[in-house]
Amino acid sequence: MPAARRNVRAAGLQPAPDAPARLRVGVIGAGRVGSVVGAALVSAGHDVVAASGLSSASAERAARLLPGVPLQPADQVVAASDLVVLAVPDDTLAGLVSGLAGTGAWRAGQLVFHTSGAHGLAVLEPAERAGVLPLALHPAMTFSGAPEDVDRLVGSPFGVTSHPAYRPVAETLVLEMGGEPFFVAEEDRGLYHAALVTGANHLVTLVAEAADLLRAAGVAEPARVLTPLLSAALDNGLRRGDKGLTGPVSRGDVGTVRSHLRTLAERAPESVAAYVAMARRTTERALDARRLKQHEAAPLLDLLDPSRDGAGSR
Repeated sequence: MPAARRNVRAAGLQPAPDAPARLRVGVIGAGRVGSVVGAALVSAGHDVVAASGLSSASAERAARLLPGVPLQPADQVVAASDLVVLAVPDDTLAGLVSGLAGTGAWRAGQLVFHTSGAHGLAVLEPAERAGVLPLALHPAMTFSGAPEDVDRLVGSPFGVTSHPAYRPVAETLVLEMGGEPFFVAEEDRGLYHAALVTGANHLVTLVAEAADLLRAAGVAEPARVLTPLLSAALDNGLRRGDKGLTGPVSRGDVGTVRSHLRTLAERAPESVAAYVAMARRTTERALDARRLKQHEAAPLLDLLDPSRDGAGSR
């Protein structure tokens, strides 16, 4: 028995009877996510028989991560496959699925899953009406398209949305790729994705913003300053939540926050709005968590009130 199938049994799941040990897989969207997911399915013992990708970067990734797999138009990828992986941008997914349905590309008995965090099963309804088994499997991981991304899938959480009858199939596929499935209800899919974007994408922006401000302050190597500080802050936030908050807001130091805003207005005016928004939300959370008393939070909220002209400049 292949290792991936043993892992499924070890996790307490029996491989679903309609999830064969070996599938012909087609990947539509051989970008940073699709090529990695395809490579993970190959490692699990499946055959990636075709892929599609419009850009030269996609062709290069496919050649590197899916060697020997031909690049074909999307309808031909579907025709060649038992399992179709849709790894395209969120805004193009619905049009792709319905377009393929309009040409009669889907056939009954196929499996399809998309890797979008923002969408659930509704976007796959045109394929489902043709008899396709629909799944939403979102790897909660960032991808660069490099070979090491395949290793990062091992142990990575996957947000799974499926019909109850197909849940064992979805979980089997995730486990075969080395991931750890957790269920996300269809109606919660948008909030789930917004949470991940807030945590991952906005974190990168915050780190880059802090590094730029340090450079402007004359610090030649911001990473040396930020690495221990941000590592500790991330650990505190994950372990303690709002109780891990430190800094001037948590102390009610309205004078320090006002000084920051004046300095930013002079030295980095493009950063003022972001600082005001984050400081206000931090104040609200500190108040809700009882890190601040109402009389301590009120001056901060007044200073950071976005409805007033020149918020933060007083």
